[in-house]
Amino acid sequence: MATRVSAHGAAAGPHGEIVLAKGERLGMRMWRAEEPGTDKPKTTSPYETVGYVISGRAELVVGGETVPLAAGDSYCVPAGAEHTYRIMETFTAVEATAPPAK
Repeated sequence: MATRVSAHGAAAGPHGEIVLAKGERLGMRMWRAEEPGTDKPKTTSPYETVGYVISGRAELVVGGETVPLAAGDSYCVPAGAEHTYRIMETFTAVEATAPPAK
């Protein structure tokens, strides 16, 4: 059975993300960060995350390595890796997680 979720009416998740389509083995969400100069809290997730930057700039810090991100870049955060994002300018990214984030 197909699922359609519009970002315009999608529910906000527990961390401010916009919850998009989700199946049994894969989930998708969108992040919008409008507060440049801020760091998101460090976190560790039990799922693998791949993302694609739609607009803006940020730095992804994973395991002490800083990865600059800009529109058109994609990235991967391994399951269990401590990470954070430094927002450099208004930032929008779409991420997929496997298994789906809870």
